[in-house]
Parts: sequence; structure tokens; C-alpha cells
Amino acid sequence: MRTIYLDNNATTQVAGEVLEVMLPYFDRFYGNPSSMHSFGGQVAVQIREARQQVADLIGATPEEIIFTSCGTESDNTAIRSALATLPHKRHIVTSRVEHPAIQVLVGRLANEGYRVTELPVDRGGRLDLAQYEQSLTPDTAIVSLMWANNETGVIFPVEEAARIAQQKSVIFHTDAVQAVGKILIDLKQSAITMLSLSGHKLHAPKGIGALYVRQGTKFSPFLIGGHQERGRRGGTENTPSIIGLGKACALAGRHLEEENTRVKILRDKLENAILARVPNSRVNGDRHNRLPNTSNISFEYVEGEAILLLLNEFGICASSGSACTSGSLQPSHVLRAMGVPFTMAHGSIRFSLSIYNTEEEIDLVIDQFPPVIERLRALSPYWKADAVSCAVQ
Repeated sequence: MRTIYLDNNATTQVAGEVLEVMLPYFDRFYGNPSSMHSFGGQVAVQIREARQQVADLIGATPEEIIFTSCGTESDNTAIRSALATLPHKRHIVTSRVEHPAIQVLVGRLANEGYRVTELPVDRGGRLDLAQYEQSLTPDTAIVSLMWANNETGVIFPVEEAARIAQQKSVIFHTDAVQAVGKILIDLKQSAITMLSLSGHKLHAPKGIGALYVRQGTKFSPFLIGGHQERGRRGGTENTPSIIGLGKACALAGRHLEEENTRVKILRDKLENAILARVPNSRVNGDRHNRLPNTSNISFEYVEGEAILLLLNEFGICASSGSACTSGSLQPSHVLRAMGVPFTMAHGSIRFSLSIYNTEEEIDLVIDQFPPVIERLRALSPYWKADAVSCAVQ
């Protein structure tokens, strides 16, 4: 059975070009890049090239890039570094719709005595910048706001938020895991202090990420050990994955226009067709200011998990929210923060496309999806009751 993969915000396939450049570093060029001999030295050269490729994608310098194991490590490192270098400050500002890598961490820090402000969002998943500015105080150590939401694709005005933070001498971090490779980012033109990215969201392997730290920023390492990453992150380098991440970033730069044209067109075609054919459905989040690949749609009186199980019978892969919280029986914290009605929050499906999706695949999903919802609603007593109520009116 053919697989139609529309869950790219959870993870992406490793690009063939990425796998190709990685393979030699598992067997032929296995030297330690920190070694003095030339066998390891040739590996170090390739790591330097990968660091440049990552920096080029986000408008940074190679010296500002620290390789990590994932976006979660990058997020944790950024926040803990700010708190360690500013021990007299005890306030953290974030939002109610952050990824668990931020949300769970700041919850733990709150239990340790830090004061945490979680900014609300409106029904479109948008921030109020005036409210944000008012939340900053002389005691604020760091702001951490995601660039783009992993569930809805809604883009936050992080560049403006970073400028406001800079004016108040506050460190600004953004979890840009979903944004990097999908929208243009130029950190040379921004006031962002730190930025997290993850390889497996842009067709590199899992287990590799990076943290951008603006030059001149005081920094405290999260992992203590050797002198790797200029003393900022201990541990022998994950050479194949670092080289793969570099190649993936180079490819992402070339595909930015395609992400924002062809992929967006396919996303809109899928979304508009579903809304037209399935009654009592709605898009969650700002439809105009979001990632070009993401569509989050709720369907009243059906369960998202049931939708996914039936879609799986056709080889269609989607998500009911964040992959990091999909085991929870509670509605998405993002949709709850947006005020999505309970009857729809449980029936939310996220489609997230990539450059590897085709129009033929989208057409197949459009054909198969409406009958899935009809089948589930036919089994729902709530849907039947609502239909009777509407008929009486």
C-alpha cells in the first residue's frame, strides 16, 4: 500500500542527498575530529563546512552555531544559560502555546522558585505585543517565544518581540524548530539572542540540532565535558549527523521558494476542498500568517484519533497535534489556549506537507477524507442529536 505522508511537522524523511553525504563518515572517515592526526583532521574540515551551511541558512556566522542533539536540548540550553549568567534575575516570559520542550521546562523552573509569565493568545493563535511588552520587567532574565507553532503553523512576530526585549536589555530566545527551512530567516537583521533548530524537521536525521548564540552573549554550557564546540557543549561530535544537517540546510535554502509557492498551493487545495466537502469543520489559527505547509482543521463530534486510524487504512499519515503529546487523552494545550470549543478540539487533525508531496497525493486525500468523517459521524450520538436539533429548527 502506498504511503501518503502528511506529518512533516512531526518528522521528515531524510533527503537522499543528505544520506549520501553522511554514509562515508560511518566507515571510511570515522576519525575523531578533535584528534591531532590528519585522519581526524579531515573530518574536522567537514564539520566546519557544515557549520557554515547551517549559519548561511539563518543569516548567522559559523562561530555563532553550537551543534546539539536536538531542538529540545537547544531550548533547554538557551534558557538555562540565561538563568545561569543572570542569577539575580528570576523572571521568565513565554507563551501558553509553546512546545513541551519549553512548557515543561519552565513549569519545573516555576517549582524551583522562578516567576513565569505565560502570555495568552487570541482565537487565531496570535500574541498581543502590547501585553507582551508590559510583561517585561527589570527582573526578566529571558523571553522564549516560538517562531512558528508546531500544531497550527501560526507565525509569531518574533523579530519585533526581540527588538522590544533588546530595548529592555532582556535576552530573547526563539524555538524556530518549525520555521527554519520554511520561511526566510536572517539573524543579521534581527535582535534575536538565541535560536533553536532541529535537523529532523528539515530532512536531516533525528538526533541532531543546533543552537544559535549571538556573538558577545554570555553563555553557560548545559553539557560539561571536553572542549568541543569551543567549550560550549561537551561530547564527541556526532559527525555523520552534523554533516547531514549541513547538507540539509544547504538544500533547504534552495527550496525556500518552492516551500512558499508549490507546497503552499497544495496545502491550500487540500484545506479548501475539505472545508467545502465536510460540514461543521474549521481551520484553527490565523490562515494568513502561518507556515506554508501546515493546516490544522477541527471536525465537530468526532475524535481525532479515530480519524487517524481510518486514514491509516488508506496509507495516509497525519497527526492529531504535536507528536510529543500525542499519547495524551487531553485536548491539545494549543487549541485550549485558543479557545477552540471542546466538541471540536478533540476532533483536530494536522496536515503538514513537504516538498516531496505531489498533487496526485493531495487529490487522493481529498477523495478519501470526507467519507472517513461521514463514517465516524454516523456512529456518533452527539452528531445525530445535533442533526435532529437542526432539523427541528
